[in-house]
Amino acid sequence: MAVVFRWLMRIATLLVVLAVIGVGGAYWLASRSLPDYDDTVRVPNLGAEVEIVRDNANVPHIFGESDQDVFYGLGFAHAQDRLWQMITMRRTVQGRLSEVFGTTTVRIDRLLRRFDLYTLSVQSLQALDPKTRAALDAYAAGVNARLDQINTEALGRGAPEMLLFDAPVAPWRAADSVALVKLMALQLSGHLDAEVKRARTSLALPDQKRLSDILPDAPGSGIAALPEYAQLAPGLPQFAANIPLDPSPLSPFKSFDLAGASNAWAAARDRSASGGTLIANDPHLGFTAPTIWYLARLELQSGGVIGGTIPGIPVVLTGRSSALGWGITSSYADDQDVYIEELNPDNSEEYRTPDGFKKFAKRASIITVKDADPITLTLRWTDNGPVLPGSHYNLAAITPPGHVAALNWTALDPADTSIAAAMQLMEAKTVEEGITAGEAYIAPSQNLTLVDVNTIAMKTIGALPARDAAHQSQGRMPTPGWIAANRWQGRLPYSANPEFLSPRGGIIGNTNNKTVDRPFPNHVSFLWGDTQRIQRWRNLMQRRQVHTRDSFIEAQLDTVSFTARSLLPLIGAELWFTGETAPEGTSERQRQRALTLLAGWSGEMNEHLPEPLIYAAWLRALQERLIQDELGALAQEFDHVDPLFIERVFRDVDGAAAWCDVLQSAPQETCPDMARMALDDALIWINETWGTQLESLRWGDAHQATHDHQTLGEVPVLRYFMNIRQSTSGGDNTLLRGRTRGTGPDPFANVHGAGFRGVYDFADPDSSVFITSTGQSGHFLSHHYDDLAQLWRRGEYIPMSLDEELARAAPVGITKLIPEAE
Repeated sequence: MAVVFRWLMRIATLLVVLAVIGVGGAYWLASRSLPDYDDTVRVPNLGAEVEIVRDNANVPHIFGESDQDVFYGLGFAHAQDRLWQMITMRRTVQGRLSEVFGTTTVRIDRLLRRFDLYTLSVQSLQALDPKTRAALDAYAAGVNARLDQINTEALGRGAPEMLLFDAPVAPWRAADSVALVKLMALQLSGHLDAEVKRARTSLALPDQKRLSDILPDAPGSGIAALPEYAQLAPGLPQFAANIPLDPSPLSPFKSFDLAGASNAWAAARDRSASGGTLIANDPHLGFTAPTIWYLARLELQSGGVIGGTIPGIPVVLTGRSSALGWGITSSYADDQDVYIEELNPDNSEEYRTPDGFKKFAKRASIITVKDADPITLTLRWTDNGPVLPGSHYNLAAITPPGHVAALNWTALDPADTSIAAAMQLMEAKTVEEGITAGEAYIAPSQNLTLVDVNTIAMKTIGALPARDAAHQSQGRMPTPGWIAANRWQGRLPYSANPEFLSPRGGIIGNTNNKTVDRPFPNHVSFLWGDTQRIQRWRNLMQRRQVHTRDSFIEAQLDTVSFTARSLLPLIGAELWFTGETAPEGTSERQRQRALTLLAGWSGEMNEHLPEPLIYAAWLRALQERLIQDELGALAQEFDHVDPLFIERVFRDVDGAAAWCDVLQSAPQETCPDMARMALDDALIWINETWGTQLESLRWGDAHQATHDHQTLGEVPVLRYFMNIRQSTSGGDNTLLRGRTRGTGPDPFANVHGAGFRGVYDFADPDSSVFITSTGQSGHFLSHHYDDLAQLWRRGEYIPMSLDEELARAAPVGITKLIPEAE
C-alpha cells in the first residue's frame, strides 16, 4: 500500500510540475509580445528621428520633423498596442476571416465579399490628394516597421492571439486604412435593416394604420401616406421564417437598434462661465475588449492634435487642437436604399432596368476556409448596387420569386475621400475651415460639432442621396429597381446638408435626435436615433445660464431617464395604491411592493437601485404582450422598447389602444389590463432570475458593461482574463447611454455605449479631459489593458493636454525610432 501511495504522490507531483511548466511556458510566450516602451529602434523608410512619449496613462505623444514621420510613429504605436485588433478588422472588411477561424465565419465573409468594400477602397486611393496619400503610406510603413521588429526579434508574433491563430500577416497597405473607414460605415448603418423591417411589418399587419404605431415617426410634421408593401411587391406571404443575424462577435452587421449613436454638445463664450467655448462628445459603439478607441496626440506641422483614434486609421476622429475642437454623432441620414430587381424570365443573368433587360456585372471571388474546401462566389452588381443574399437581414422575406435584392449605399463610392476630409479637419483652425473640410467626407454620415475660440457650429457631413420626389416609398421600404423614379439621381450638394452656426441661444447639441423637419426628398431621414435623451439634455442645458467643463461632464454622466418619468405615470395610472394590502406571498402583494418602489422613484437609472430593473423588465414585458398576437414570430425583431409606441398605445393616438386587445381571446382586454399582466410577467422573470427580495435588487447586476474579447471572450478560463465586466448605471434612454442587448438570458446587459468621452474647454485647452472604456493596450497581460476601465465606470477622466513637459513627466516610456541610414 505504501508503494502505491508513493507512486501516486510521484505522479501527482509530476503532473503539478508539468502544469506549472506549461503555464509558465504559455506566460513566457505570451509576454514576449508585450511591447518595450523604453526602446530605440532602427527602422526603414523614415525621414528623421521620431519620439513616441507615452504619458502616465500610456497615451502616446508623437513628435517628428515632418507630418509623414509623425504618421509613421502613429502606425508603429498602433501596431505595438493593437496589432491583433487591426489585423482582425482588416480581415473582416476583406472577407478573409475564414482563413483563420474556419467555417464559423464563412457567412460573414460571404456578405463582405458581396459588398466588395476592399476593392472599392483600393479604387478610392486614386481619388485622394497627394498629401493624404503620403500620410497613409507613411502610416503603413510605421505599422510594417513594427511587424519587421516582431519578426526580427521574435517578439511572440506581436500579440498573444497570434500564437493561437496561426496565419501569416501581410504588410499593411494604404488601402487598408481606407477600408477600415468603410467598415465603420457598415457598422454605423442601419437603414437597410429598417427598410426590411418596415416592409415585413407592413406585410404582417392586417390594418396598415397600425404601422405608424409600432414604427412611429419622430415628433414633427406628418408623413404623407405610403403604399402597403404588398402593393410594391405582390405575391409575398404575410409571415416568413425569420433568419437571425450572425451572432458572432466578429460580425459587423448589427440591427438598427444597435447601429451607431452618440452625444455631442457645445456652448458659446457667452454661455460659458470661463469665457471660452466648450464642447463635449461621447460616440457610442459596441463594447469590445479592447475598446475600438485609442487615445493619441500627434504633433503635426500645423500644430498638435489630440483625441480618439481607431487603430488602423491614422486620424484623430474626435478631439481637439489648440484652436479647434470637434465631436461626432451619428446623423442617421438615409444613405441606403434596397431595390427589388426583376430577373429576366428567359435569362437569369439579366435584370430589368428602365431601358429593358441588362446583364449583371459579375466576377468570381474565392474564399479560402481553414480546414475546409474553398468556396467560390459569383459577385453580381446591378446599376443600383451589389446583389445581396436573401438571408441577409431577411431580404428573402420581402423579395418575390423571380427577383433579387440589391443595395445602393453612399459608402459604395469607388472615389471615397472621407479619410482625406478627416486629415484636413485635423489641420483646420476655425469652424469655417472645419466645415469646409467636411465637404470631402462621404460615409458614414455624421453630425460634426465644432468649436473654435469664438464660434460654435454643427454640420451634417457625408453624402446625401438625391431622390426623385416621385419615389414610391420615399426610401422607407424596398422598391422596384427598374422604375426610374425610385433610382438615385446622384447626390445633394453639400450646401443642402443641415448646418447650424452660432445659434442665438448659445448652445448646440445632438443626441442622434431629429435635426431638421424638411419635406421629402430634402428630408435627410425619416428615422432618427433618439427621441428621449434629447428631452433630458434640453432640460439640463436650460437649467443654467452659463456652463462649465464640470457641468458638461455632469451631463455626460447623467442617468435620469426622461422615458421612465413620462411613461410610468401613464401605464400605471390605474394601478397605483389600489385596494387593501394583499396577503404576503401572493402575486398581488409582490405587485404592490413593486408599484410602491416605483412610485417613489426619481427615474434615476442608478446601478445600486432596484427600481430601474423593475421598470425595465415591466416595459419589456408590456411591449411583448402588446405586439405578440399581431406580429407572431416577427415580434422577436422588436427586442428594444420603443417609448413612442407605448405612449401612442396608452394615449390611444389614432386608435392605437387597439394593440391592448388580444385578438385570439374572447374578452376585450384594456390597456390597464395589459399593464397589470405585464407587471406580473416581469416580476415572475425577476423572481426566477434575481430573487424575490425586490428591495435588494441591483440594476448594475443586470446591466453589466460587457467588454468582451471578440475571439477569445467565450473560451473557458481565458475569458476570465480577456473580458472586462463592470456594473454600470444608465440605460437605453439616458444621456449616460448603456444600450441593452435586448435578447437572450441577459437582455439588460450593457453592450453598446460611450467607449470614448471627452470634454474640452477653450478658455484653458490644457484643462480638457478624456477617457476610454478599457485601456490603451490590447495585450491582456499588460497593466494598460484595463487600467482606464474603472475610471470610466466611475465617471472619471484623464488629462488631455498638449503640454509636452506634462507628457514627459513620469512617462510610461519613450520609444525612439531612428532611420536605418543613421
